[in-house]
Amino acid sequence: MARKPQLDQSEIVEALPVACASEAAAVAFFEEQRWGKSPTCPECESADVYQMKDRKTGERNKDYRWRCRHCGRLYSVRTGMIFEESLIPLHKWARACWESACAKNGCSALEMSRRLQVSYKSALFMMHRIRHAMADSPNTPRPKFTGVIEADETYVGGKPRTMVRGRGKSKAEKTPVFAVLQRGGQVRAKVMPSVTAENVRQALLENAEPSCTLMTDESNIYKKVGRPFAAHERVKHRDYEYVRPGKRGKPTVTTNSAEGFFSRVKRGLNGTYHAVSPEHLHRYIDHFAFLYNTRELNDGERTLALIGQAEGKRLMYKSPERLAG
Repeated sequence: MARKPQLDQSEIVEALPVACASEAAAVAFFEEQRWGKSPTCPECESADVYQMKDRKTGERNKDYRWRCRHCGRLYSVRTGMIFEESLIPLHKWARACWESACAKNGCSALEMSRRLQVSYKSALFMMHRIRHAMADSPNTPRPKFTGVIEADETYVGGKPRTMVRGRGKSKAEKTPVFAVLQRGGQVRAKVMPSVTAENVRQALLENAEPSCTLMTDESNIYKKVGRPFAAHERVKHRDYEYVRPGKRGKPTVTTNSAEGFFSRVKRGLNGTYHAVSPEHLHRYIDHFAFLYNTRELNDGERTLALIGQAEGKRLMYKSPERLAG
């Protein structure tokens, strides 16, 4: 039996404990992953830079800064990253990135605060920054899905206290999450104010080519959303139908892949985090989507993917608009 690639040995996993042990090792680790052998100025992208030294000891200064000879800017490996201006040591950030990338069902801020020996408030903000890095950048164009795609929705939240004609629990108190998944490929999920045929169609067209074959369940919202696509197949969960062979060599009709992604989301939210506010739910969804999309990578490669996405992203306690006010 062929060995799964995510179980391969990783040199990065062997290097991470060293990066988590001291600040100097953490700085060296992040600098190597970000710049390789050529540290580059984030302002002018010049490689004509030099390390700032302590005049008394001759060692690197305590902030591990560089100076650009071209534009004169001072910067460090933190500049332009999610941990810019953070007072938390970089070796603790290395541990947080490692833990976040390796935990299949997520890692709660309370657990992270115990492991890193920081306050719960600091751990929570670190996790929010890391999840912000895991999200796709809105300014970066993403290739649209092709082939067979699956679309599904779920509702996240506490137990509703209202009933709908005595037949079940109301969804009014829950937050809807919609996902579209390319079969055998990646998933894109987002929190929606409501799941309607109009916004579902818009989300599908933003993420998939019209040549795709769309797979959904029998929900009313999917009756007409499949018209822009080459084909639209529906499974009837109400009749306990979950998989149906495709006709004349067509793809198997099922939404099991999308539902499998949502099952991991529910396991993480219920078992790891227990309660997530609607205000921050989108960050947790981004976290689970990142873990799903990197499922074929080993832990070291997934950690490097996270660090690579951490550049050019910044999350503050308050937005600049609120600070200005």
